[in-house]
Amino acid sequence: MPVYSIAEAKDSLSKLVDEALAGEQVTITRHGKAVAELRPKAEHVAPRPFGEEEWRRLRARRAARPSLGEDSVSVVRAMRDEQL
Repeated sequence: MPVYSIAEAKDSLSKLVDEALAGEQVTITRHGKAVAELRPKAEHVAPRPFGEEEWRRLRARRAARPSLGEDSVSVVRAMRDEQL
């Protein structure tokens, strides 16, 4: 996480906004203490591709879930038919 003093932030605000839009959380300090954070609004953050660690975590989570005993198509059809 990049850290800048107020003076540095003032001199390079455009660069800091670009860093925030790239997904970095920029901290601005005054007298060595964090006083503000710069980050993009949620709708401006481009989704980043999953890395191998995220895929491993998702696969492990999926494997840990109990099975429904049948495929999802059959489950959805049964739910639909019950409502008719």
